[in-house]
Amino acid sequence: MSGHSKWASIKHQKGAKDKARGKLFAKLIRQVEVAAREGGGDASANASLRSMITKARDASVPIDTIERAVKRGTGELEGVRYEPISYEGYAPSGVAIIVECLSDNRNRTGSEIRSAFSKNGGSMAEPGAVAWQFERKGVVHLPKQAGAKALEEDELMLVALEAGAEDLEDQGDMWQLTCPPSDLVPLRSALEEAGLEVDSAEAMLIPTTTVPVEDEGGARKVLRLIDILEDHDDVQNVYANFDIPDHVIELVEV
Repeated sequence: MSGHSKWASIKHQKGAKDKARGKLFAKLIRQVEVAAREGGGDASANASLRSMITKARDASVPIDTIERAVKRGTGELEGVRYEPISYEGYAPSGVAIIVECLSDNRNRTGSEIRSAFSKNGGSMAEPGAVAWQFERKGVVHLPKQAGAKALEEDELMLVALEAGAEDLEDQGDMWQLTCPPSDLVPLRSALEEAGLEVDSAEAMLIPTTTVPVEDEGGARKVLRLIDILEDHDDVQNVYANFDIPDHVIELVEV
């Protein structure tokens, strides 16, 4: 498992703890609102909304909270209007970063994201400067151990390949499947119909090339910037193309 994958797995575990915090709920609710505003409030006809609702339900957001978010998005209830904005930049060690935000004030958000980069050894870049180093994929995580049953690789591959999966990766206590974004919903459905437990399923950016960061000091600087960006209220996702060796990841996590 590469250092980047190990960090992704650690972040996934951290995310489970963050479910108890209101900040994650607020971010997911924004995503539901924007999806409803852009494609309508009918989840059966709006694939983006369907995906965001599933993501919110996976994080245990109450259904009535989700329904109110949909109504705010469609204008049935009054609410703040958020717009999607992406920023690109570099962390220390030349690591490429893409920051996806939902904001009600573009100028404020841009200024605060720029400040986060500059105060933590990074720099903002022009649109398109680093985006070519990533591609959007559907990503599904499944626990290797579901109850008393262990999920075997062969069993998973048999179902996943028929449903459109492109790759399977070992991430410690999780399996990670990747697929084209358009196949994400059918893949999840096929896995669940086969009786397999899905922990999460969402579209995200995956780095096509990685930058090695092999020293502890450099790794701390990169991951600190990512943590600061992820903690910003307007930030929905942060993607980076670092590859930190497992033993360095473990030192940083101590």
